[in-house]
Amino acid sequence: MSPTDQHAYTELHRWQQKMQAAPGPLDRLTRTVQTRLNALLPEKLHQAITATIKQMVRGVLFGSTHLTRRPLTEGTLAERETVVRQRIRRYRHVAVVEGAATGAAGFFVGLTDFPLLLGIKLKLLFDVAALYGYDVKDYTERLYLLHVFQLAFSSQHTRNATYQRLAHWEEYRQSLPPDAADFDWRTFQQEYRDYIDLAKLAQLIPFIGAAVGAVANYRLLEQLGETAMNCYRMRYFEAEAAEGKPE
Repeated sequence: MSPTDQHAYTELHRWQQKMQAAPGPLDRLTRTVQTRLNALLPEKLHQAITATIKQMVRGVLFGSTHLTRRPLTEGTLAERETVVRQRIRRYRHVAVVEGAATGAAGFFVGLTDFPLLLGIKLKLLFDVAALYGYDVKDYTERLYLLHVFQLAFSSQHTRNATYQRLAHWEEYRQSLPPDAADFDWRTFQQEYRDYIDLAKLAQLIPFIGAAVGAVANYRLLEQLGETAMNCYRMRYFEAEAAEGKPE
């Protein structure tokens, strides 16, 4: 294993430990509070939010397949990750500008940040998948991206379960339905909404919204980029091990 691959493997191992950590007291308290708050919302509102996010995400997922580059078929892990980091920085810059602009514009324009940021995040995932050599025209690869997204933006409880699916993806892939219609959209939207609520709520406050929006979007894109890189590192080293190459 090259020094750069060894460094990536070490980072992956530390990240895996974090993903498998048991929920701490703060995690449990936050989950309890969010669960109670969600219980106060009418069921029709939950259904409406779920349907909206489902259609929004499906639109981006299936529309972006025509805009994403072809899978990168050659290159070492280090070469691929050099480009991946460049792409993360580019999308992070776009998200920062978008967050600052919508935050500065006030409450109602600030609400548009949600779908705009969601689109930026999903497009980043499409590009990262292609740079690691995966073809997102395969619907199971698009579903993989949704799990990566969910892993990045969910409570530790859900993160543990999602990580296990990703860590055993080739086995889990065999149990997938013919299309993405049976994906657990309600958990997806609720975990995502709960995760970003605290980070993004202050973006709607006049005068400080621009700064909050920029910082929050920066951190959210950074979190997503780190999660995506380590998920694809798992697949890379698993493939290397399957080929008999030493880790």
